[in-house]
Amino acid sequence: MNNLQNKVAYITGGSKGIGYGTAKILLGLGMRVAITSRSLASAQQAAATLSSDPSKVLALQSDTSSMASEMSAVKAAVDHFGQLDVLVANAGVGYFASIESLTEAQWHEMIDTNLTGVFNSVKACIDSLKKSKGYIITIASLAGTNFFATASGYNASKFGLVGFTQAVMLDLRPYDIKVSTIMPGSVATQFNDHTPSEADSWKIQPEDIGELVADLLQMNPRTLPSKIEVRPSSPGK
Repeated sequence: MNNLQNKVAYITGGSKGIGYGTAKILLGLGMRVAITSRSLASAQQAAATLSSDPSKVLALQSDTSSMASEMSAVKAAVDHFGQLDVLVANAGVGYFASIESLTEAQWHEMIDTNLTGVFNSVKACIDSLKKSKGYIITIASLAGTNFFATASGYNASKFGLVGFTQAVMLDLRPYDIKVSTIMPGSVATQFNDHTPSEADSWKIQPEDIGELVADLLQMNPRTLPSKIEVRPSSPGK
């Protein structure tokens, strides 16, 4: 996929953070993007800041935890652009607390969004990606290989996502669909109700992950980096 001009990416959780940063980078390389959010207003606001050209950016409402919602959103993207070449499964949520205080609702939201949500996105995109011999990129986390206190639910969802993605990579290689997972460390985003500031300048920036996505898409097609860990170069002081 060395020539990205007019290729189409479907990006979940694209109204802010890594999803938004990725959309920005891909648009700059001549791609077209559909971005989703659970809030249509948020997706539309983000799309308007990315481009004023509706032939370049499509805002969609979707709750990735719902298969029906994802199927409808992906169909809308394909109907609008006429094709689908890339899925960036980015939508995610995190709650951090001891197992003693982690609630059942928080557990289910993390599993339903971070793991089942990616399953739903992948299933919704497979038929279109078979046609385009496309690319699936999931946004996992270093928490998918490194466990830590207060992260039992988040670790479970991201460990699961890493394993899921690697198995899907093997399932879909016969169709010439490439599958990779990116496992970022600290990223300056709104994740977990954080407000990015100058104090986050040492962290990975959302556009950095977008550039990594672009690098994967432009990799020689004979080569597949299937699992990528990425960290800030220097830890915060």
